Order: sequence, then C-alpha cells, then structure tokens
Amino acid sequence: MRIWHQSFTVLDDVPHYRDALERHLTSLAAPGVTVDFHGMRPGTYPSDYPGTHIGYAYLSGLHGEQFVAAALEAQDSGYDAFLIATVPDTAYEEVRTLVDIPVVAFGQTSVLMAAALGECVGIVNFIGALAPQLRRNMRTYGLDRIVGPIEQVDAEFSNVMAAYAEPGPLIGAFTVAARRAITKGANVIVPGEGPLNVFLAEQGVSRIDEVPVIDSLGTCLRVAELRAEQHRRTGLRPARNGFHYAQPPRDVVDGARQWYGLDSLGQGGRLRDS
Repeated sequence: MRIWHQSFTVLDDVPHYRDALERHLTSLAAPGVTVDFHGMRPGTYPSDYPGTHIGYAYLSGLHGEQFVAAALEAQDSGYDAFLIATVPDTAYEEVRTLVDIPVVAFGQTSVLMAAALGECVGIVNFIGALAPQLRRNMRTYGLDRIVGPIEQVDAEFSNVMAAYAEPGPLIGAFTVAARRAITKGANVIVPGEGPLNVFLAEQGVSRIDEVPVIDSLGTCLRVAELRAEQHRRTGLRPARNGFHYAQPPRDVVDGARQWYGLDSLGQGGRLRDS
C-alpha cells in the first residue's frame, strides 16, 4: 500500500521538520505501507514560512492548485490514498470530487478522532490567521458544535523550527496555550499545523493534565490506511451527486486545467520517488 503525503510547506526549506515528519510517520506506518512525502514546489513562498500566504483566502486557494495537481498525479501513479497534511485542509472539497482514491484531511480527521475522546475539542496552533478558516471548515463538516476554543501558542514559525533542537521552550508555550483551552472548556486537544503536531508527538506529549492531545498526522495516517483498505476491498468512495460531490469527466478537468496553464504543476515538490 502506498500513501501520498502532501504538505503545505516546501519540505526541503524546513529540514528539521522534514526529517522529524519522516521519522514519525514511517515509524507509525503499518507493515507493508509506504508513505511518500511531498511538499510544495521549491520557490512557492518568498521565505521558508508559508504562514505569510496561508492566512489569505485568495493565496490559500491559489496554492490549493498544487494539492489538486498532486492528487491527480497520486491517483494516476497508483497510490492508494492521498493525505492532505495541513490543518486548514487545503483544497479538500475540490480534491475529493476529482479522485476516487481516499482523501484524508488533517483538520477534519483529527477533530473526528478527538470527538471520540471528549465532548469539547480545543485546537491549539501557532498561526492565528487560520482561525476563521478552521471555524468555517468545521461548520461545513458539521463539526462546529464540538469545536470549542482555538488558542494560539506564543511562538513564531522560527521558534517551532528551533524547538526541534531545543524542545523545552515550545513544550512550555504549548502547555500554557493548551491550559487556556482547557480553562475554556476543552477536554481534548488537537494541535494544529504539522510542525507543532510532529514536534509534540516526538517529544511524547500526549496529555496535558487530564486532557488528551491528539497526534493529528499519526491519526490521519492510520485512517488513510483503513480507508485505502476499504476502497481496495469494496470500492468505497464518496458520494457522487450534487455540486460539492459530483465528479466532472477527467478529460474536461484536464482540458480546463491546460487552458489555465495549471497542467505543469506537480512533481516539483517530490522528495523521493516511490
């Protein structure tokens, strides 16, 4: 089984995160499962920090085209599942209509798992600009009732990257933010954005006081394995009726993408061949 992991970062720009991500998900993958790690195309952002773009609707949507191209390539290349490894679930609704292989989204999947462990989910991340999009996504998924506080860790992207070498300060900052969420009613925590999630998982942070902390990407991987197995055995796939689920003919999709000059996207973010 092969799973395509798609990050919102240019992975080679953030080598500490790239290496930790690979260590973590590879260690969790079931026997016989290969995870291939992919980032955005080199040069996508003006710096190594995607947060300058991720907080704007237009730019986020524009970058979503790389996720669309990656998903089409994943299906064409025989992958068994596509993992959107960013908490705002970039291009999830669009991708889900275009490919029949399972598409597993970080934000939705993490909150669904958290809902099995508590009745009020707190999201703790480090990019404050994401909050409106996370709220809208949860309303779209019908999960807004269970999502409570969205709290920000007092740390910049550079602090999160530096924490892979010096973990103490970020663990402390996360604990403070998680306790704020707990004070506001959260009894299960989803850490937002991959670099923070992977850092916490590697440091063994799975609980703050009496409240569980979800390993978001680890959960997504296991769900992707399950969904891929279901798809392989039974052909299970999403609904295919209505505006948000109907699947357009592939030749029409390819023609439209070519007209807009989008057919050259893809491949550039690949870390390694499968």
